[in-house]
Amino acid sequence: KSANPQWREQFDFHYFSDRKDMLDIEVWRKDNKKHEELLGTCHVDITALPMKQTNRLELPLEKRPGSLLMLIAVAPCTGVSISDLCVCPLGDPSERQQISQRYCIKNSFRDIKDIGFLQVKVLKAVDLLAADFSGKSDPFCVLELGNDMLQTHTVYKNLNPEWNKVFTFPIKDIHDVLEVTVFDEDGDKPPDFLGKVAIPLLSV
Repeated sequence: KSANPQWREQFDFHYFSDRKDMLDIEVWRKDNKKHEELLGTCHVDITALPMKQTNRLELPLEKRPGSLLMLIAVAPCTGVSISDLCVCPLGDPSERQQISQRYCIKNSFRDIKDIGFLQVKVLKAVDLLAADFSGKSDPFCVLELGNDMLQTHTVYKNLNPEWNKVFTFPIKDIHDVLEVTVFDEDGDKPPDFLGKVAIPLLSV
């Protein structure tokens, strides 16, 4: 019930190659659980923003009254990675030793915000639900930790997909929960939900 809402949320989007991308933003109004209305959209050309600084943008909504105030920073991607299982980070013993030294007790207060990182190996899924008329699915896997999100590629027409990917996340809050969700890719339509697991970091 506000015409001037403040969200104060931070989201991290990761780019692993030189791409010309637009950030598309939609503002929605929700009356109740069933009724939603689009209040407006706006777009930001990421490639036009200066690097390594916080850009304060006031973006008018297209064809609708109102505007969005945002802070957008474009910076080199650190602490997050996607790799194949065969070139897994931390596979090198000397690298593991450096990591152990970095996070040893005597270095705990060197960088308070550097809590650590989480490495997840997504190997495969077994006996997934068939979401297509052909009796198969086109599954992909999405990993979410806080407001960070990474995903695997899609394995088409398979109920027992093998992804064999390694994901590395920086940890910002030790109380976060890793959510791993499997979806069925459905062309231009929203993906179908195939299953989900949630793993609290404190249980690892």
